[in-house]
Amino acid sequence: MNPSDMTVRGLIDALHNRQLSAAEVTEDCLQRIRHAEPALHAFLACDEALARSHAAEADRMLQSGDAARLCGIPFAAKDNICTTDFPTTCSSRMLEGYRSPFDAFALTRLKGAVCVGKTNMDEFAMGSSTEHSAFGPTRNPYDIARVPGGSSGGSACAVAAGMVPFALGSDTGGSVRQPAAFCGVVGMRPTYGSISRRGLVAFASSLDQIGPITRNAADNALILEALCAHDAQDATSVIHPRRDFSRLMAQPLNGLRISIVKEMMDVPMQSAVREAVTSAVHLLEKLGAKIVTLSIPAVADALPAYYIISGAEASSNLARYDGIRFGHRAENCTTLEEVYLRSRSEGFGQEVKRRILTGTHVLSAGYYQQYYAKAQRVRSVLKYQLAEAFRTADVLISPTAPETAFRLGEKQSPVSLYAGDIHTVPAAMAGIPALSIPCGKDSGGLPIGLQLMAPAFCEELLYQAAYALERETGTGADICGEVRV
Repeated sequence: MNPSDMTVRGLIDALHNRQLSAAEVTEDCLQRIRHAEPALHAFLACDEALARSHAAEADRMLQSGDAARLCGIPFAAKDNICTTDFPTTCSSRMLEGYRSPFDAFALTRLKGAVCVGKTNMDEFAMGSSTEHSAFGPTRNPYDIARVPGGSSGGSACAVAAGMVPFALGSDTGGSVRQPAAFCGVVGMRPTYGSISRRGLVAFASSLDQIGPITRNAADNALILEALCAHDAQDATSVIHPRRDFSRLMAQPLNGLRISIVKEMMDVPMQSAVREAVTSAVHLLEKLGAKIVTLSIPAVADALPAYYIISGAEASSNLARYDGIRFGHRAENCTTLEEVYLRSRSEGFGQEVKRRILTGTHVLSAGYYQQYYAKAQRVRSVLKYQLAEAFRTADVLISPTAPETAFRLGEKQSPVSLYAGDIHTVPAAMAGIPALSIPCGKDSGGLPIGLQLMAPAFCEELLYQAAYALERETGTGADICGEVRV
């Protein structure tokens, strides 16, 4: 019994049946991290002694019979999720060495689970490759010459490489789903407001959401159930009863209305991606789903609108990092203006600076109506058209990304990087849930992701379709396959 190859549900059974101890499971994860980390750089912080201490405490809870469901399960958290045990740097020199005085609300929901460390990311979650980390890039476990996606690349890499059975990421415009696709794992962006954002360092507050990354759909549903709860200290947190995201998982797909989004299939994409998605659609139809094609014209305008809105919110949120209130402070400054200028110039990387400048520009006098207000109108139209689409569809389907993982350093143009978010930003802009699951590989053995979207608070429909595909294709089993490290 090799814990590194087991899924969360398998580990829960083994721990609660005393077939494994939390100490054994944690030690196995730490050994895997030691083995794979030099090649992959998925982690920014990992404290073995602390992990062993928490595992020992989990074993005491398991033996007493007073253990929560996830007690003893190791996991990792993206480095923009606040933790008291580890620094929270957002992969930025601006917050290098910063320690939060509190744990993020999402972490407090994982009672008894063992956080082994913090994962690498694009600085302040601004990127699609995890190349924009101030502490060096993460590499794809299927091919270390390629990116793992971003901005939650470290979390997706850690799960795919067997370092941890699950990890937390954050998704603003696709930052859980796209790296999940590139690394061949399952990533969920839940309905906006489902998981509290308290303790998640803000990038774009109307878009940011924490989401789980796992090896299969069943595990993902289990982690999401643990994370979802109302938080009175987060004004965007939704009040809802405890939900069973697994309740439809084993149900047949007979009559489930799944619609292909025409605009998402008409964009340029890698031929292997198109073929894999088409094959998955045919398989869903074979399993009983009713397949149709829908047109949602506003989808075509979602990407530029997203980059205007997210940049504007980033400009506002990151204004606090000025060397006075928060963040890195430049030395030997003689004027207040010099403190601001040098602290922000030294603390922020190029991509963050680019987005702050863009966001400040679209909010400035004379340009607000031309850019920001217009982008918000596009967002409203997109929400309306998606709501109309869900009158005739239960689930929408598309690729997660138009290509498989690209080579490190291959995309020098920011525009080419931004274009990779074309399939993921519509769900983020509308605040609806979206799930990425593996649906095949290209000729080089690189994973391909399939994206499923549902109406707000209908995550169980996504898990139902995903589980049906996993069961039919044999993926997502209790024992996971090896990746090339």
